[in-house]
Parts: sequence; structure tokens; C-alpha cells
Amino acid sequence: MIRYRPVSEASDLLSFGEYRMKKLLSGALISAAIFSPSLFSADEVKIGFVTTLTTGGASIGQDQEKAVNLALKHIESTMGGKQVKLIMADDGFKPEVGKQATDKLVKQDNVDFVAGYIWSHVLLASRKSVLDADKFLITANAGPSPVAGKLCHKNFFSTSWQNDQTPMAMGETLNQQGVKSLYVMAPNYAAGKDMVAGVERTFNGEIVGKDMTKWGKDAQLDFSAELAKAKASGAEGIFVFYPGKAGPAFIKQYQQAGLRDVLPLYTVFTVDSLSLPKLQAGGMEGVLGSVSTQHWGPDLDNETNKRFVADFREEYGSYPSFYAAQAYDSIMLIKSGVDAVNGDLSDKDGIRAAMKKASFDSVRGEFTYGNNNMPIQDFYSRTVVEDADGNWTTRIDKVVLEDHQDVYAAECSL
Repeated sequence: MIRYRPVSEASDLLSFGEYRMKKLLSGALISAAIFSPSLFSADEVKIGFVTTLTTGGASIGQDQEKAVNLALKHIESTMGGKQVKLIMADDGFKPEVGKQATDKLVKQDNVDFVAGYIWSHVLLASRKSVLDADKFLITANAGPSPVAGKLCHKNFFSTSWQNDQTPMAMGETLNQQGVKSLYVMAPNYAAGKDMVAGVERTFNGEIVGKDMTKWGKDAQLDFSAELAKAKASGAEGIFVFYPGKAGPAFIKQYQQAGLRDVLPLYTVFTVDSLSLPKLQAGGMEGVLGSVSTQHWGPDLDNETNKRFVADFREEYGSYPSFYAAQAYDSIMLIKSGVDAVNGDLSDKDGIRAAMKKASFDSVRGEFTYGNNNMPIQDFYSRTVVEDADGNWTTRIDKVVLEDHQDVYAAECSL
């Protein structure tokens, strides 16, 4: 496996080229030699995986990397009779860096598939680089509404969800629990807006307050003012979406404000197997009993998931996150396509048709793809509990949305 970090100076490549030109052939000939796809073995399946390996989102990317490595171990790094060459690339939590990493994978490494993408703004900045080059793009997390609707593409597939779906399940959960009023908080970027839109789409009660907080390089991590407003609003619950390090920061302040018994907590992509060990170590008991929604959980009862969770825990000593589950599935989806054409990577129609069937054994169980290549799947309500060994985890309570398709599929022309 190869890992790429962001390149700080484009001139590094020029210096290398000048050196090689002096040592070997003419500049034009050397350029052709360096970037020629023929340098790569025809017996390889090349997969680029773009995720966050540095900055505040590194724990998510590292969990995805663990899952990808476990998936390759499970399939003995073989697809369609060929060896898999994996190149991990760091997006640095920035759209421009993610696009740079994607461009390198597509143009220089000539990968067959590009997968990964935690963040919606990184995916949106990078998608054209992959799709315009007639490569396959597999998102293992981000699901902004444009890629499910008007920007859908025959070579784009998701092993996660469309952003609105998980909060739509939360809206329905709130209805079932009889919540009549809600305070909403999320970061002010593409995914945050989709999360808020999703819960508003299905929640039948009143949104009594909303705060969209700063995100990105200088993301807001002090929520004291917003929590004071939420408490004063008289809402019967608070809905939040704060991925990465913002999640534990919010939970800590929520508990310090004494809101557990005053303002019940409902979350999406905030409380997971990455944040719970930290919250438990910090004694943040305010999160116990809180409710979230998801398409997957570590206790989902199917043989593929049981093996995935057990092997992940044995290999890495922790529960996998949903980010890890989706990354694992992305490798298995690619394998289903490559296996179907017996490793003939030139048969893109055959690969595409096979992946469209969603015939691989997913950790979420059976699902199908819609016309926009987004999963049609079940969503569950989940509660934070303590397992038999004393570890904090989540328990699936019930199906909230069954065989759910995103609302943007109607805008897709496929």
C-alpha cells in the first residue's frame, strides 16, 4: 500500500524532471515515461482511496484505512484474478488538497477506481476529475444532494447514503417519540445544510431555534452561547450534527450545561464508535441514552457484519465506526464489479452493470441501488448503551425507514 500526503511545492516535480532529463533522455521522452500508464502492471487493479489522514479529521480517515486494509485481508488482496494495488491519499480536510490528491491518482497513477471521501465539499471539488477521466468514483461517506440528483453519473456509486436520509430517519424517530418542538444545530457547510434539511423534511413538530456554526479550518468548538439559547427556547429536544472532533466537544459542553434531563439529545453522525471511547474515558454520561439514527450498527445481525466487527475488534481493539463499515463495503463493491468481468478492466459496461446489482455481501445486509446509484436501504433508531464488557456502544432499537430512497433520485436523468 502507498500513502500520499499533500504536496506543498509543485516545483518539486519540476526539479525531479529536470534532474532526470539531464541524466537520461530528452524532456519530452522522460515525461512520457514517467506518466505512461504502461508502467503499471496489467495484472493489477489500482484503487485510490482519498480520506483524511492528518488534521482534526484524521481519526475518521484512519478508521476507514483500517477497514480498507481488513477488507483486502479478507479477499487476500485479489479481485478478478488480479492483485490489488491500494494508494491511500490524504485530503488534508480541504477541498483544494482533496482535488490535488484526486488529480494525482487519476492522471499520474492511472488508478481504475477512486473511493473514499468523508466530506461533501471535498467530494464536490474532486468528482469531475474522476468522472471526466472515465474512471469509477465510489463515495464511502459523503452524499451531498447534487450528486444524487442533477449531478448523478453512471460511474458514480455510493456505499453510504444521501446526506438527507439519516436525518430524515431522525425526524421520523422524533415523531414516533412524541417530540413536538426542537432546537437544531449543525456546521455551516454542504453536509450540515443537508442534515438540517433532512430532519426538517420529516419532523412534524416546530423548529424553535436553529444555529449554523462556523466550519472548516477555524471550526467553532465553543457552543456555550448556542446551548444557552437552546435551553431558553423551551424545546423538547435538541438535534445536532457534529462530525469529527466537534462531536466530543459538543457533548462535553452539553453535559457541563446540565442539559441531559432538560433537553434530550438527538444526533446524527456525532456519537459513534470513534467518539464513545473518548466520551466514556471523560465520564461524559450525558450521552448515555441519547438517540441517533443510522443505516448500520455494530450489532446488526448478519454473518458478514458479525465477521467484520469481530475481526476489526480483534485486529484493532475497538468497535468499527460507520465510516469504517462503509469503507469496507466500498472495497467489496469494487470487487463485485471486477470479479464479474474476470478482471477485464476495459469492460466498464460489465463492471458498472455488476456493481449496479449490489450483489455483494454488505455489512448492512441486503440493499439495492436506485437509478442514481445511491443505496435504497433501511434506517434504524439507535440508543447509546453500555455493553456486557462495560464499553459504551450503540444498540439498534427498530427500523424507522424501510427500503428508503433519497428524494433527489427524481432529479437524476439516469
